Amino acid sequence: MTDKPKNNTARNAAIAAAGAIGSAAVAAALLYAGKRKKKPSEPTQPGPIPSGEPPQTD
Repeated sequence: MTDKPKNNTARNAAIAAAGAIGSAAVAAALLYAGKRKKKPSEPTQPGPIPSGEPPQTD
């Protein structure tokens, strides 16, 4: 039998590409989740005074 050298270059390149894409996707998901979590809710403004009087301020 003739021993053929195994050429795994394409296979190794595919595995490396899949790993790079997967790790980039995980990093992007973590960054997106971090932004959403840290976003503070903006305070709401009170409505107009029903009696029409100017508000009292100090």
